[in-house]
Amino acid sequence: MTAASQGAVGDLAEDVRSAHILVATGSGGVGKTTTAAAIGLAAARAGRRTLVLTIDPARRLAQAMGLDGLDDAPRRVEVPDLPEGGELWAMMLDMQTTFDRLIDRHATSEENAAAIKANRIYRTMSGSLAGTQEYMAMERLHELHDADEWDLLVVDTPPTRSALDFLDAPRRMSSFMEGRLLQLLIRPGMAAGKGVGRFVGAGASAFMRVAGRVTGMDLIEDIGDFFRNFEGMYEGFKQRADQVLALLREPTSRFVVVTSPEPPPLREAKFFLERLEKEGLHAAGIVVNQIRPELPRDPTDAQIDRAITAQTEDRDGQAVAGALRLLIDVRNVAARQRRDVSAALYGVSVPARLHVPLLAGDVNDLAGLDRIATALTTGEGR
Repeated sequence: MTAASQGAVGDLAEDVRSAHILVATGSGGVGKTTTAAAIGLAAARAGRRTLVLTIDPARRLAQAMGLDGLDDAPRRVEVPDLPEGGELWAMMLDMQTTFDRLIDRHATSEENAAAIKANRIYRTMSGSLAGTQEYMAMERLHELHDADEWDLLVVDTPPTRSALDFLDAPRRMSSFMEGRLLQLLIRPGMAAGKGVGRFVGAGASAFMRVAGRVTGMDLIEDIGDFFRNFEGMYEGFKQRADQVLALLREPTSRFVVVTSPEPPPLREAKFFLERLEKEGLHAAGIVVNQIRPELPRDPTDAQIDRAITAQTEDRDGQAVAGALRLLIDVRNVAARQRRDVSAALYGVSVPARLHVPLLAGDVNDLAGLDRIATALTTGEGR
């Protein structure tokens, strides 16, 4: 049995001090945003200039850091008593702005870039193509890395159905760029200004005409303009995807897998850890959020049952009996959660596994983030 399957072991203190990129990932609703913010705060308290990039649409990160809101520009978080060099900054991914910058970088001319960004097909694709948000999160991460302004970049990954979507995004985008339909549409004849219908079958052309009438726009013309302007940029997109994956494979880039103590997210966390190993990526640890603290087993359940039976039938006696039953239930839930964690992660080797306790309320200020940061960097989750 590995250390990871025996209980909460280790902490993220060394990763907070030495990593250049820490990516908080996991399935939706497990506390990635809070974990990312707490890691950033811990790094700032360790004397590092830290930026937290969030993709959280609920903007809870801004609230917890005392900010009115976040946008694509980094904003400094006022944290008292930071050591020399310690700074905490935060920002939110603007997917459209990031995609537009990517177009500007790879377009053959300013006119070409402007034509693409004004195209209705591009505006739709940039906001709805599967994997676009994850791909743009990686693109923004690489931009921030290239800027060389930060000791540590902490990424709160998109709230997708599956944590694996983040890793699959660059390949999905590359596959889209290499798709047979696109290769057909960007044949040299199209670049010379010939129509889409020349290169697709009659049935497809009829479909495009009908679709154009139904949607109320000249769909064929928009698609033709889009792909004519986009030609020559595919290789740049593919190269960028490769650069992002290479950056994530660096030893100073590490993943913090966040989960809750419930079986479905635990299974996904295990799959993700196995995928990291397969891809040659580095796991810093796994964080099990919102786990109930263990309570002493003295008195035993049998002794409590006897105490419940001994209570009187009046209001006070029944109140005591109810409280004792609740104590048994809470202890059993805490024990069950730890059994589920051990069973789900049995045999998984990971540098650190941490239990962050279930708190009485939401984390919505720096004091709450400090409690989480302490649990992550000391391993003390009680």
